[in-house]
Amino acid sequence: MFLLFGAVLVLFFSSDVFYVRSIQVRGNDYVSREEVFAFADIADYHMFWLDPEEIRQSVLRSNSIADISVELGWPPNLITIIVQESQPALIWADADGETWLDIQGRAMPARAEMPNLLHIHLVAGDYGGPMPRAEDFTGDMVLGALKLRQILPEGEHLSFHPVHGLGWTNELGWQIWMGSDSAAVMSEKVKLYDVLAENYSSRAIPVAELNIANPEAPFYRVIWGL
Repeated sequence: MFLLFGAVLVLFFSSDVFYVRSIQVRGNDYVSREEVFAFADIADYHMFWLDPEEIRQSVLRSNSIADISVELGWPPNLITIIVQESQPALIWADADGETWLDIQGRAMPARAEMPNLLHIHLVAGDYGGPMPRAEDFTGDMVLGALKLRQILPEGEHLSFHPVHGLGWTNELGWQIWMGSDSAAVMSEKVKLYDVLAENYSSRAIPVAELNIANPEAPFYRVIWGL
């Protein structure tokens, strides 16, 4: 019995089939199996050393993964990871390319064309300071941007200025700036925007820019020369 037990141990620790060389991944549409394997950080681990919860926490370091479950088995399928991918809520675009942001504001690589998602394009204008990044967006800001989408012209996307926040060009050709706030605050700003837009247009004021970033002190600029 002792010799038999020793032989079994030798077999378990000497045979390559009991070491993790690859994994199975299910439920993924955009994140590759290789990326999940890299985050799991279990290459060359023996099956006796695998801890499902540790693997789960390691893979969840990826912002592209919302949740996973880990199934341990026997060769040839030592480990199967079932992933639930984070879903992009909008797309941030700057000089470095596009980044997806989920509803919590977590930034992740853009992995496919998503023309129907709201795009936010970083603009600098005459601003010379440090530029914001996708990682600077918060969940509240994402919800605020999605709130603004409800009043955008068809097919219009948002701009983001480091000082003025979110903005767009309305149907009258005005440049609108609304700051960067939560959906609740943005809802109040939208009401103020509706009032001001109606007031200025009814008075035929040649507005070039309307800034409501600070709702306590909104202001407008007129078209030069008019």
